[in-house]
Amino acid sequence: MFCIVLTYSYLCNMQSKVLLIYTGGTIGMNRNPDTGALEPFDFEHLLQNVPELQQFDTQIATYQFNPPIDSSDMSPRLWTDLSHVIADRYDDYDGFVVLHGTDTMAYTASALSYMLENLTKPVIFTGSQLPIGQLRTDGKENLITSIEIAAAKDEEGHARVPEVGIFFGGHLLRGNRTTKQSAEEFNAFESFNYPHLVDAGVNIVYHSNRILKPDFTKPMKPHFRLDNNVIIFSLFPGVREDLIRHIIHTPNLKSIVMRTFGSGNAPQSPWLLKALKEGTRNGKVIVNISQCMQGAVEMRRYDTGYHLQEAGVVSGYDSTVESAVTKLMFLQSHYDNPDKVREMMIRNIRGEISLL
Repeated sequence: MFCIVLTYSYLCNMQSKVLLIYTGGTIGMNRNPDTGALEPFDFEHLLQNVPELQQFDTQIATYQFNPPIDSSDMSPRLWTDLSHVIADRYDDYDGFVVLHGTDTMAYTASALSYMLENLTKPVIFTGSQLPIGQLRTDGKENLITSIEIAAAKDEEGHARVPEVGIFFGGHLLRGNRTTKQSAEEFNAFESFNYPHLVDAGVNIVYHSNRILKPDFTKPMKPHFRLDNNVIIFSLFPGVREDLIRHIIHTPNLKSIVMRTFGSGNAPQSPWLLKALKEGTRNGKVIVNISQCMQGAVEMRRYDTGYHLQEAGVVSGYDSTVESAVTKLMFLQSHYDNPDKVREMMIRNIRGEISLL
């Protein structure tokens, strides 16, 4: 069982206050001299490697998950823990920066975007490809700029970026639009179907017209329930009927993210369409997501997509896989009726899809 320990490190006494939440990841790791493997080390050591934090006109507090979590071990339960950390301290801070491993960062950011309704403050996820103690680390720039964005306010005193984002490689991306694109490059993430919210070069440029506008007169509404009875599968030439049928008829499975070809196409095999119809008839929600990194599902564009629509498959439009699966977890924890889940899946509820 994971334990969470709270420590405070107030670094200066100005008005803006940011909570820095350390969950784990490469940014807080060190190389074991005996094995050569990367291992987590104490969060205070991480802070010692960034003396630039002392120069901030921002009050920074820290919160540590202990032990640190490898991002491969992230789960809905831990997303709920993270939502509680933010919700319980929401009124005490102007923004939140979450240090997280890169492998599942897009899943966590997507999940939090649904769990934190009417978010009026920044929740910025960041991390690094190299540990912060290494000479060429990208962690310092990612961390420093994330804190600056999390603390930024407009002329009315409202947060400049009141949504869940991922900052990496000089760009802030909408969290539920983002996918990890590289395990090697410092520019590890991209939002292929939505432009950057912020670009950080010599100046930090906020693209206000792209940023969500919450109702600042209403409170943020946190949600702590997720239902992970969902699965992802990809179609490919030669996919077997017995395996697809086995997935579709899995007991307790409520929804499927089906990754199709191009603009949402699938083989026109009669058995596949029949199996999908059976799944829909039995109450399963099947969402069509393209295997392409960029572009959208257009189920009326080709005959193959039209037949999927006839089988009860709903369009995921230009959603990422990470966003679609976490949105399903969120919706089916709130609605028992699969028709209601289908209805909500084709709505843009957190800026996650562009409706065609």
